[in-house]
Amino acid sequence: MKPRLAEISLISFGIAVILWILLTVFEAALVGMSAGAERILIFLLLVAPAGVGAILAVLSLIRREDRTWLAIASILLNGLFGLFHMLILLFAG
Repeated sequence: MKPRLAEISLISFGIAVILWILLTVFEAALVGMSAGAERILIFLLLVAPAGVGAILAVLSLIRREDRTWLAIASILLNGLFGLFHMLILLFAG
């Protein structure tokens, strides 16, 4: 059975959350990094998977796959997670 795009989108959200927890736990290892390198790392590990997940959920809605509520929940979760961390990068650095 082939996984649906909305399911892959939720998996992408789960990966982003796990990476966020790992970044929080191992934050002391990032002390020597430059601010620019930290921004790139956070963008690649937190914002990019959430963005890809949101795009996959939108594609799931466009394809009219089953479980539209799952796609809508994926859009909300991935979108809010990605936007939150993008705002942190833009304002706090």
